[in-house]
Amino acid sequence: MKQKKLMFVAGLVLATMAACSNEKPKDVVVDEVPQPIIVDLTVTEKVEVGGTVNMAAVVTQGDEKVADADEVLFEFWEEGKKNDSVKVESVNEKDGLYTAETTFDHDGVFHVQVHVTARGLHTMPMKEVIVGNGAAVVEEHGTEEHGEGHHDHGGHAEGFSMHFLKPEQVKAAEDLDLVVHLEMDGHPLENARVRYEIWHEATPDQHDWLDATETKTGEYASTYTFAQAGTYSIQIHVQDNKELHEHEIYTIVVE
Repeated sequence: MKQKKLMFVAGLVLATMAACSNEKPKDVVVDEVPQPIIVDLTVTEKVEVGGTVNMAAVVTQGDEKVADADEVLFEFWEEGKKNDSVKVESVNEKDGLYTAETTFDHDGVFHVQVHVTARGLHTMPMKEVIVGNGAAVVEEHGTEEHGEGHHDHGGHAEGFSMHFLKPEQVKAAEDLDLVVHLEMDGHPLENARVRYEIWHEATPDQHDWLDATETKTGEYASTYTFAQAGTYSIQIHVQDNKELHEHEIYTIVVE
């Protein structure tokens, strides 16, 4: 009798093991890499002095039109005068379309760049606008009066753009994240060497240097603590493994 019970128990264990072996493996959840944000920027490429320059950006992610972007800013400046740039908010026309317009009151070559932040991603394509007899103006005068913080040739290398997320309400003795986005030919610039150079206006001979880390594709960040209140300059240096060497200067007031 005991032998029969043992045989029954053994059979039950074997049946259970067989059933377990026939179970389908559970699906392994793998984090999907988000599709990139694509921005189709169009501008009025040639216009008379005082004419309206229309700016439009269509934002998509895969097959979806992005109508819920966190921020879409249009920035424009005259050739060689990036530090005098003007930024304007866009109008959300729905269905992924964001628009703005402006005018220019003199001949010249101007740059229009759109800064798009959406769904944790950032991109900033750029176009050129010829106003009046703009090309002749640039050829005659060049870009000698370039803005502070630009490379010696009066502007960035062709296709290169830099967008520093300038912090506001900075306080002394608190850690601050410094973040800059870089692009080349409309695509995030990867594997660059980025350094932040920081100094207080009261001690211009004392500079701190920080190496930035590429936290996302084309995004470079570092953390800094301002020791005291006052006005600071931050110069961002960018190099790649070829001939690119760019820099821009920004001013931050620390409370």
